[in-house]
Amino acid sequence: MKNIRWKLRPLLFALCCLAGSAHARESYVLDNTEVRDIRAQALKRDYQVYVALPDAYRESGKSYPVLFVADANYAFPLARSIASRLHKHAGMEQVIVVGLSYAKGDAPNFSRRRDYTPSVPRRHTYRSDMPGRAPAFGEAAAYGRFITSEVFPMIAREYRADMRRKIFVGHSYGSLLGLQLLLSAPRSFEHYILGSPSLWYDAGMMFERELAYAARHKDLPASVFFGIGGLEKLAPGKKRSRSEEDADMVADLREFDASLTSHRYPNLKTRLRVFEDEDHASVFPLVLTHGLRAYLASSRK
Repeated sequence: MKNIRWKLRPLLFALCCLAGSAHARESYVLDNTEVRDIRAQALKRDYQVYVALPDAYRESGKSYPVLFVADANYAFPLARSIASRLHKHAGMEQVIVVGLSYAKGDAPNFSRRRDYTPSVPRRHTYRSDMPGRAPAFGEAAAYGRFITSEVFPMIAREYRADMRRKIFVGHSYGSLLGLQLLLSAPRSFEHYILGSPSLWYDAGMMFERELAYAARHKDLPASVFFGIGGLEKLAPGKKRSRSEEDADMVADLREFDASLTSHRYPNLKTRLRVFEDEDHASVFPLVLTHGLRAYLASSRK
């Protein structure tokens, strides 16, 4: 009997550990959030849309501005938290936050490289992060139409969203998607928050697109907040070029903003903020915070 008891003790201990670890793996759910599946009909792909509602949404009866956030896997919970904190502690309007996910079944880099880039690069050495599938590029125009023609109607139908006050938020490749929308259908959003845009992409393709837009249009009706980290510049001794390896992203963004403003579009408003001591990985929360304040702080009802 004594031997049986000693043999049972390790078994009981193991069962307790399993029970404890099962409890520890319980998922943490963000309050007032929903996940919706949506089929991109033209793209023939499936996505999810993450939605965070203001705390007072159920009781207020109000309509709210809508924040559309690219790279939702990272940016959605961050944007939700920052927007909530700015409301509670800085008096900013509450917003509905909509996160745009990567395509179902696709690796994140594969999905964003395809959906957020404006062109197929003329030269590249990219490797796919999906075995058996070559890297894909250049579908930002089609993905942008998916947002405006399919995501917008769903949000307008299902939520009390003020679709006259839509804000786009992107960072890095996500900002390329924002620039694609800005230079093809600027009225898609009332405000753009664009952090650290990868203007080096495809040997500076977006510089060419910006000049092409200016040649055909007399106005660019948009409000844009550009933000970037002060450390996103070229290392000393290196020669700047329109390549990822030798890009000076701060200089690129200053040049792009200067080109936009040089055309003197009557209804374009831009602001550029360089956040010193921040790099590409750390700057996004600051860009989002200041970009929201630039639009919503003066828009309270």
